[in-house]
Amino acid sequence: MSKVIITCAVTGGAHTPTMSDALPCTPSEIAEQSIAAAEAGAAILHLHARNPANGQPTGDPAIYAQFLSVIKQQTDAVVNITTGGSATMPLAERLKAAVQFKPEMCSLNMGSMNFAFFGAAARINTWKHDWEEPYVTGSDDFIFRNTFRDIATILEVMGEAGTKFEHECYDVSHLYNLAHFVDRGLVKPPFFIQMIFGILGGIGPDLENLMFMKSTADRLFGRDNFQWSVLAAGRHQMPFLTQAALMGGNVRVGLEDSLFIERGVLAASNAQQVEKIVRIIREMGHEPATPAEARAMLGLKGGDRVEF
Repeated sequence: MSKVIITCAVTGGAHTPTMSDALPCTPSEIAEQSIAAAEAGAAILHLHARNPANGQPTGDPAIYAQFLSVIKQQTDAVVNITTGGSATMPLAERLKAAVQFKPEMCSLNMGSMNFAFFGAAARINTWKHDWEEPYVTGSDDFIFRNTFRDIATILEVMGEAGTKFEHECYDVSHLYNLAHFVDRGLVKPPFFIQMIFGILGGIGPDLENLMFMKSTADRLFGRDNFQWSVLAAGRHQMPFLTQAALMGGNVRVGLEDSLFIERGVLAASNAQQVEKIVRIIREMGHEPATPAEARAMLGLKGGDRVEF
């Protein structure tokens, strides 16, 4: 494949403001960094929202509204709204923005899992906001819930809006969960699998696991029925994406997944990470897919059929 879809996950719900000054938290920061990431080569923007006063993850559609329209006006990028939010949000809150705005894409975690990042607290002595330390240290008790009923609800509700999904698979079992919904007819090709490595609670960041996840997906779905992409947490980000691109896959970068641009150096922005992966894939003879090309590859409804 000569075209590589680059997704940029701009802010996420796990990292906190203390961890990096570059992490966008206000609507204007999220819009600015999203636009810059699109200009750098990202075809898809994976978006969460945060309380602008303190950077805490939120599912409030009123906050999403402040940056979605700005991004749409200034880019042609595919907007992908999370249905994951954070592990502390109930399903109804996680779904509010997607239901209201009916984007071209939503993320969809393909199962329930432990989701922990408490190890990050050991590197921090002083926190900017009161909510951060208990949120991070308390993640040793987090379970991200997406039962089969939850997943079916999201597929049905958002499917009625013509929204397609970034099927986030944190382990091999999530591929089998996806196969279950394909068998039920709730997921139809072409679909988009995001393989995720290095989250504590999910499959480990070993390249053998990448090979196994890809071969399992090929066996379950047939190579012509899906597009696949890879993200890896923290220091594993660029090595895994390089390997995925070598294997013909797509890639995801962004400050949601890693706060760094190289060992020990914090990234200045999401766009900096996009620029780096663009250089890497071009060295391999590939080119970043444009938003129009990504829409064609993924069978999306188009930016004129969203409600923002």
